Amino acid sequence: MIPVIKITDYDYVLPEERIAKYPLPQRDSSKLLVYKDGTPREHSFKEIPDFIPGDSVMVFNDTKVVPARLHFQRDTGAHIEIFCLEPVQPAEYNQIFSTTGKCRWKCIVGNVKRWKSDVLHLYNPSSDPAVTAMDLRAELVGRDNEVAVVELSWKGGEPFSKVLEICGSIPIPPYLNRDTEAIDRERYQTLYAKYRGSVAAPTAGLHFTDAEIGAIRGKGVDMETVCLHVGAGTFLPVKSETISGHRMHREPFTVSKSLLRTLAAEHRKHVTAVGTTSVRTLESLYYAGVSCIEKGHPEDVGQWCPYEREYQYSTREALLAISDYLDRNGLDELKLGTRIIIVPGFRFRITDALVTNFHQPQSTLLLLISAFIGGGWRPVYDFAMEHGFRFLSYGDSSILFRDR
Repeated sequence: MIPVIKITDYDYVLPEERIAKYPLPQRDSSKLLVYKDGTPREHSFKEIPDFIPGDSVMVFNDTKVVPARLHFQRDTGAHIEIFCLEPVQPAEYNQIFSTTGKCRWKCIVGNVKRWKSDVLHLYNPSSDPAVTAMDLRAELVGRDNEVAVVELSWKGGEPFSKVLEICGSIPIPPYLNRDTEAIDRERYQTLYAKYRGSVAAPTAGLHFTDAEIGAIRGKGVDMETVCLHVGAGTFLPVKSETISGHRMHREPFTVSKSLLRTLAAEHRKHVTAVGTTSVRTLESLYYAGVSCIEKGHPEDVGQWCPYEREYQYSTREALLAISDYLDRNGLDELKLGTRIIIVPGFRFRITDALVTNFHQPQSTLLLLISAFIGGGWRPVYDFAMEHGFRFLSYGDSSILFRDR
């Protein structure tokens, strides 16, 4: 049954000055709020290894943010911003980043009503010779509400990944209320980012340095990765009165067979997820496994799948079903998509602790936090506000423990 949740119940006052507009000079110099046994406490992020149980599993999202924001100009002088969301042709991320000459993307387009059928040229106010040589152009192929299909074409034989590096900018969140700057190329990216595809960073990982990762690994913690490419849907506010009216966008994810087997072990280890994207990936696995049991193959996880009925299968059965499917098909990893939304009433089956930043009022991520800690989000956020924590993407961190 789809939960009836009023989004206004998840509101709080976030003064502009509490939004971290820039990262701190050192990644791990932020504060860390530790929430365990119903009590929030203030620590330093450098202390986070002390709170990760030994002989446990810690899961990071190793997606990489791409400079997916492009600025074009019409012959009339009007500026059109194109935000690449999802590959269309080729439809696979690795292929589209290596393609040359032209490709098509689903995009969010600013000022789309001012763009009819003319071909746009990249805005190049500084007459950068590398940009000029590429001669990047955009043509509107089709529209579906706020999303457009755009064909991009360029000269020089460079792969599209190089085109974005030269012509694009990192799409920092709109709530920072500033333009992308040089510092964002480095700091709006985790140190362990590997696979290109996200248009937003998994920001919980921005705090980690080699020092913390080394100390955690030194405790015997199994360091694992998943890859979920974060879409622009993470920026979209909830506009409906109740959460049932909000539409989650599909995000592709990849999970290795070895991680599935680790999670399916008979004596399961404590699992700490770094970031809400890692949580959504891990918790989607159960429903992919149910699909394997009932249909013989995994299917994309729907938004309301967890709430539609009672499931009689154990978590271990579901995970082993995916592993068996991969074995039968000679595959080493699961590649799927998820639209899962995690709200109060959700049953967590894999994740025991969550490392995460502080999220926007009336957001789906705040609903996830509330679900994870059993509804007590407000005392945690009140504590953070009273103790001078910095909020949102470049803000401070927290580690939240769920009663197991």
